[in-house]
Amino acid sequence: MEDMSTWEAIIIAIVEGLTEFLPVSSTGHMIITQNVLGVESTEFVKAFTFIIQFGAILSVVCLYWKRFFRLNHTPAPKGASALRRFLHKYDFYWKLFVAFIPAAVLGLLFSDMIDAMLESVTVVAVMLVVGGVFMLFCDRLFNKGSEKTEMTEKRAFLIGLFQCISMIPGVSRSMATIVGGMAQKLTRKDAAEFSFFLAVPTMFAAMGYKMAKLFMDGGTDVIVNNLSALIVGNVVAFIVALLAIKFFISFVTRYGFKAFGWYRIIVGGIILIMLLTGHNLEMV
Repeated sequence: MEDMSTWEAIIIAIVEGLTEFLPVSSTGHMIITQNVLGVESTEFVKAFTFIIQFGAILSVVCLYWKRFFRLNHTPAPKGASALRRFLHKYDFYWKLFVAFIPAAVLGLLFSDMIDAMLESVTVVAVMLVVGGVFMLFCDRLFNKGSEKTEMTEKRAFLIGLFQCISMIPGVSRSMATIVGGMAQKLTRKDAAEFSFFLAVPTMFAAMGYKMAKLFMDGGTDVIVNNLSALIVGNVVAFIVALLAIKFFISFVTRYGFKAFGWYRIIVGGIILIMLLTGHNLEMV
């Protein structure tokens, strides 16, 4: 028996693709979407939103494939050790790995606590509003970075620490990493692009963990029964995320983050109003 219809999978995948790379919290949007559609929050449905991230991941790799598959052929610093020369050649991947480490470690250590927080719709709504208020003043708080700033290991690691804040549901991984990048003097565009790049190992790890957990809990039959929904979901998420990324880079470079701040406040307010009026919102 299928846990969701093809149309429900398409709608949820559209929302996922639109919101995953924008600083608006895909979790908050999943809550509203599932509630409106009346989709029961089964174990498969909870895993579905993680599994279709594969399509979103592919959109980043395809859009920036020249950056993802290009080695650093510039001369290594004089007197560099063999290890340093190796890391210099694979500089792009090394810095992504450095930025990924904090979230990977904390995610493994506190996975149960994070899952528990995901059950709190109130936390998501409050953090949407709080994050929205912060984004109204984000451009004033941080240097806009009119000059090119080099991405160092230290900067990558600090951005990775910012990413850990997004483990609180409703914060938004994209918002946390972009703010982290701007705090390190990156331009809006460079901060947003590094956020997209960092999403690849982070989301792939989260997706792999959820898949493994689902299989270990005997979810093989559930996957098979909902295979069409997974395929459609990934394809739709890929296409929509591709368009969303192109729009976001152009928009944020020109106008900044204030519009996203107001949008977060509105969405968070809607969820809080629904809670206060007695709606039973299921978490994804």
